[in-house]
Amino acid sequence: MKKIGIIGGLSAESTIEYYKILVNEYKKLKGGLSSPLLIIDSLDLEEVKDLVNEDKWDDVVEIITQSARNLEKSNAEVIIIATNTIHKIFDRVQENIETPMINLLVTIAEAIKEQGIKKVGLLGTIYTMQLDFFQNALDKYNIDVIVPNQADQEYVNQVIFEELVHSILKDESKRGYLEVIKRLQEKGAEGAILGCTEIPLLVKQEESPIPVFDTTTIHALAVLKYALSD
Repeated sequence: MKKIGIIGGLSAESTIEYYKILVNEYKKLKGGLSSPLLIIDSLDLEEVKDLVNEDKWDDVVEIITQSARNLEKSNAEVIIIATNTIHKIFDRVQENIETPMINLLVTIAEAIKEQGIKKVGLLGTIYTMQLDFFQNALDKYNIDVIVPNQADQEYVNQVIFEELVHSILKDESKRGYLEVIKRLQEKGAEGAILGCTEIPLLVKQEESPIPVFDTTTIHALAVLKYALSD
């Protein structure tokens, strides 16, 4: 298989989930004690978060590009960024390196299109919900994206940074997220993107009133499929 490079640490919890999914799915396919070839370059979430808060995206590009180059030096043959928000600069990073990258936004758009859904709600960090990179990507697939109201956006963001990135999973927060999804459904959403790689730790498909799209799992399976291709 091709060696997978993961730009991680954004957050550590989501990176752990990517690792677990890749290892478990590979083992299902290969059996025994098999595990995939991969390497992780783990970054400092606090540093990157501060730069995003200050709208210093050029600096973020520099950090993510350097991480990708570190992975290239370690012979990674395909690279992923194990977080949603940083996909705002995906194209800029890909332009700076030679190794192919798997775009989370494309994998999610294709998964939504396969289900015939035309309008989805988007939950994520405040940056993901307020910036337009998800909307722009899905618009190419004729999929409309709607976001929660301002109060719900602030609530979703607060839970991510005060609970989920610290491995804190509260039933109260689960109920709150499901209420946000219900309100998006009332606004016409036929599905909901769990557009932060920590949210699937809290919200499961069987609990949601509409289909949910787990970006972590969808993205991880896409890179594994690529890594196993000829």
